[in-house]
Amino acid sequence: MMDLKDCGGVILTAFHSFRIHADEQKHAADNRKATYQRIGSMSLSPSAPERCVSRDSMEDYWSEMKNIEEERQGGPEELMERASVDEAELEEAWLQEAGLSTLVTGTQSDGPAEALLSTLTRSQAAMVKKRLDNYTQTLRKRNRQPMRHVRDVFSTPDASSELTPPVSPNGQIAPKLPQWNAPKVPPSCPADTNGSGSASETVVLSFDVPYSEGAGAHRKGRECQDCRRICKDDRDLPSFQIVRPRQGVTRVNDLSSEDIKKIGYISLIELTTFYDFLGIEMKRNRVVRSRARDCGIFGVPLTTLLENDQKKSPGSRVPLVFKKLLSKLEQTGLQTEGILRVPGSASRVKHLRQELELKFYEDRFDWDQVRQNDAAGLLKMFIRELPNPLLTQQHLPAFTAAQSISSPKHQIQALHLLILLLPEANRDTLKALLEFLRKVVAYEEKNRMSLWNVSMIVAPNLFTFRGKNVKQEEMQGAVAAAQLVRLLITHQDLLWTVPCFLISHIRKMNEAATGKKTPTSEKSKRRLLKRWNLEKERERSEVTDFRDGVIRVHAPLHAKVSMAIQLNAEMKARDIMARFDIENGRGSRSAARRQRQYLFEVGGNIGERCLDPDAHLLDVYRVNPHCEWVLKSRLT
Repeated sequence: MMDLKDCGGVILTAFHSFRIHADEQKHAADNRKATYQRIGSMSLSPSAPERCVSRDSMEDYWSEMKNIEEERQGGPEELMERASVDEAELEEAWLQEAGLSTLVTGTQSDGPAEALLSTLTRSQAAMVKKRLDNYTQTLRKRNRQPMRHVRDVFSTPDASSELTPPVSPNGQIAPKLPQWNAPKVPPSCPADTNGSGSASETVVLSFDVPYSEGAGAHRKGRECQDCRRICKDDRDLPSFQIVRPRQGVTRVNDLSSEDIKKIGYISLIELTTFYDFLGIEMKRNRVVRSRARDCGIFGVPLTTLLENDQKKSPGSRVPLVFKKLLSKLEQTGLQTEGILRVPGSASRVKHLRQELELKFYEDRFDWDQVRQNDAAGLLKMFIRELPNPLLTQQHLPAFTAAQSISSPKHQIQALHLLILLLPEANRDTLKALLEFLRKVVAYEEKNRMSLWNVSMIVAPNLFTFRGKNVKQEEMQGAVAAAQLVRLLITHQDLLWTVPCFLISHIRKMNEAATGKKTPTSEKSKRRLLKRWNLEKERERSEVTDFRDGVIRVHAPLHAKVSMAIQLNAEMKARDIMARFDIENGRGSRSAARRQRQYLFEVGGNIGERCLDPDAHLLDVYRVNPHCEWVLKSRLT
């Protein structure tokens, strides 16, 4: 039995150990704070890329990181399946995401590989060859035989050829298919003879040619005029003016889901080529599997949330709880001083989180009890705890790398391609967030939240997620990412459009895919022959219309369901919409309550595209003469 003296010694030893542990924790906390502040001072250095950051906004960043760390203390750690980064697996993942999985598997399929390869520019094809070659060499180092050598996929291009010969996924040279050629247009923006931008400078963006073609000066060793325009201050950033294409501006949601999928393939190849020209390594994080929840709200994948939400609200594109939090903040928080910056009560936020998990889907949650700052805390917590970050784990390095681009024009172009790479659920949720943040900045005079304040607070939440250990270099990357958040907020409307050169790729891909399809059985041959005969009959019946540039517009929801219209060089989609409104008496009160109708081009060399009201129809007709013209309402 322990005597009093020994017992006292044990107590003293335990107390001494406790003091040491407490001192160690305090020392660690001081070190973390010093680290944050050191990173902040690095960002304020004139030579650092983050030279536009003010001391006030850096204080916001430090406070937000401190809040995130305090919230995590004592919380459960996310269990992830970790594995060593394998270069061959990363290259294979790149090829699969680019729609070229058949180059890896060696199997025949109806995939887009053959059609996609036939439309690539020479630079884009060279990048695919480089990635496939790297994949092959890595497998050989591991004594594994690749399914096909790169020589079986790409022939050596002739020095005088502009495009790589099309190849089929089984390694054989395919028949010559319609190929995409970059149109020659004047430079997007004039040369800057002074070597610096001005506060009133406007940079013109053209969507006609691939961004990698415009960055070709880097590869040839010439000075890029766009890269001489370097940010000095937020007020010195140029504004961007889009050259409106005659075929109209296309927004992401204007296209069919199949065509958007193909846009993702081309965007990845184009972004990798673009970064290569700029001297930036296209890094990718390996996607690791996490033990994600399949029900509830926090820590649930976006796709799972949307599947559950669509049972309750069909057609939902953004998680219902996320929309409700944004709505709550817009109703009560836009004019609140320090909204997003001033944290809510940790105990209240914890309680509200539990209440949301239990009662949200049963419609029993009381939103009146939620204060503005608590709602902001819940919103940021939702973003951070997504199992896969909002910007996606595999593309986070590419987002961060965009900060090292010195030209604002090239930065916007990189972000443009990255947005098109995001999965649909991530892209739609990000857009909802950015629209809200733009409203917060619009009330700056009342809420004291400038664009930089908002960007510095949101950046750690976008680039820090559950299961990720926050290291110094990662925090420094998050500070740099605040520059990107600012660009995302400011130029979100531009970034959610689809450039013309990508639409051209899609048209050529669809034409190539249609051209290579051959009937495989007598039954399918008879069906195809019947369809051809029907199409020829229709062409003969409308031959006069086609010769005279007449189109037939179908409007199934109108009283007059069809109308033949003579096109001219200046006729726009809005003119057709107005004509149907007049013919169907849209001026009445009951008609005014109807959902607005838009003109679509359907079929031909596109799946479906909702036309910009300012699209010149004769130009659309010339690039897609076999489409149908349909007047209907948009889904979103």
